[in-house]
Amino acid sequence: MLDLDLKRALTDLDLKGALTGGVKLVERFGEEAYFAALCVRSGMVRPELPHRVARMLLAFDRHGLLGGAVAVGAIRHGDRPAVIDERGELTFKQLDERSNALANAWLDHGLEPGDGVAILARNHRGFLESVFAAAKCGAKIVLLNTSFAGPQIREVATREGTDLLVYDDEYGETLEGIDPPRGRWRAWTDEESEDEDTLESLIAAGSTDAPPKAGASPRIVILTSGTTGTPKGAPRSEPRSLALVGGVLSKVPFRAREVTELCVPMFHALGFAMATLALGLGSTLVIRRRFDPEETLESLEQHECTSLIVVPVMLQRLIELGDQPREDRDLSALKIVFVGGSQLGTEVCKRALAAFGPVVYNLYGSTEVAYATIATPEDLEHEPGCVGGVVRGSVVKILDEDGKELPAGESGRIFVANSSQFEGYTGGENKEQVKGLMSSGDVGHFDHEGRLFIDGRDDEMIVSGGENVFPHEVEELLAGHEAIEEAAAVGVEDEKFGQRLKAFVVLRDGQQVSEDDLKEYVRDNLARYKVPREVVFIDSLPRNPTGKVLKRELLEQDEDSEQEKVEQQASD
Repeated sequence: MLDLDLKRALTDLDLKGALTGGVKLVERFGEEAYFAALCVRSGMVRPELPHRVARMLLAFDRHGLLGGAVAVGAIRHGDRPAVIDERGELTFKQLDERSNALANAWLDHGLEPGDGVAILARNHRGFLESVFAAAKCGAKIVLLNTSFAGPQIREVATREGTDLLVYDDEYGETLEGIDPPRGRWRAWTDEESEDEDTLESLIAAGSTDAPPKAGASPRIVILTSGTTGTPKGAPRSEPRSLALVGGVLSKVPFRAREVTELCVPMFHALGFAMATLALGLGSTLVIRRRFDPEETLESLEQHECTSLIVVPVMLQRLIELGDQPREDRDLSALKIVFVGGSQLGTEVCKRALAAFGPVVYNLYGSTEVAYATIATPEDLEHEPGCVGGVVRGSVVKILDEDGKELPAGESGRIFVANSSQFEGYTGGENKEQVKGLMSSGDVGHFDHEGRLFIDGRDDEMIVSGGENVFPHEVEELLAGHEAIEEAAAVGVEDEKFGQRLKAFVVLRDGQQVSEDDLKEYVRDNLARYKVPREVVFIDSLPRNPTGKVLKRELLEQDEDSEQEKVEQQASD
């Protein structure tokens, strides 16, 4: 009897498991069908002649999704401009052929599937040619941050495994001592050059025929922002779902064969994702090595750009040009200003909507969790401080310290799940996970309309007089003051309260306000324990290339300044 009961129990478990698996399979199929429909609506997928479909499938089979994408672009869009940079235009066909030539040249130099190709380059054609060539070789592609110091670059390049190095001329001295076995190759020179160690020389000598099938899928390693310590590598394999594309298309009206002005560095997760999305749509990608707000406005008009991709500090600099430079330009084609990479902020959002109209979209995500939410213009018109609703294909929950989900209106830690998350840091660490959800590292809350708000970083919270305080709330308030351009706040030790905030503010041109006035302003709007112990006036906030404030550097600068004052007083 016991054996019979056990067999029945096991049979029941098998049936339940099969039913659960079946339901999940149906749900997954439904999601992919929805994303496929979005790709059709955007024009990314459209009817093609059978022989062209066969060629495209062959390209994906030979080179995978990333390497195959540029080959498919050549088949579908041919002589349409794929990239416009400071050297001119490259068509989709030229981009494919040049990346073929580069891949074949690297194979001749011994590059093998799985080898590490490290790229230290600004936004220009050489970056894209290197990425697509490495993908066609089945390599591991390591995107290095152009703001790294020499020791950081050496540490990261060694840690991630660099068999071949691509770099712009300006970083030559920084990279002294890094001599990978497959060579060092210059991607950009101040003057056009075909020296033997340049990409141009390799492309000129290489065969433009499609390289042989690599036998391994490429992997992308994107580094974390690096606001503290040495940045970590966040690797990803090629996606196995349309969610990465469909999630964005479910919120933002990107369309095929348009023109995208990409200001965000392509080594950053946002820049890389938007570059590949634009090229996948058959749109023209307009890029420059350095961001300049006036040149950007000129380019938006000249190329009739439909989309602008920026981080908040770039958007802020565009707004600071004033109304006249925008009014002097015809920006009628612009229908999307896509912002991500760091906190947009309520005040900047309001000014952006006033400057550009209802075309601002605000992404919340990270290198590790990919996309979580996107705020549409409608969201931002109602709640300029929000980061929008959850992207289709993602799950976002607010959890308390015990892992229990919190209702709308209650603040807690933000956890995210989707099919696009990274695979764990290359050093073996990972982000904290709870029931399949990954920590974003932020604290926030949902409102009753399903819009997410970021309250601050969970590692920046301080306890002041027994009360939890997040710097973000004080930063937002100070940034809204008429005399202040931008502000940052950090926790410091305090004998009376244990911890207090210390604020750093940048004044608008021609404005004056005292420290006491700002403390009173905070006291009038927030609880007394949130009033900064000290307010320091500075010329600018230190930021990384994606606009995140480097708070550790801010404190170090302030400590150096204080030490200089002490030494000056002693000498007096």
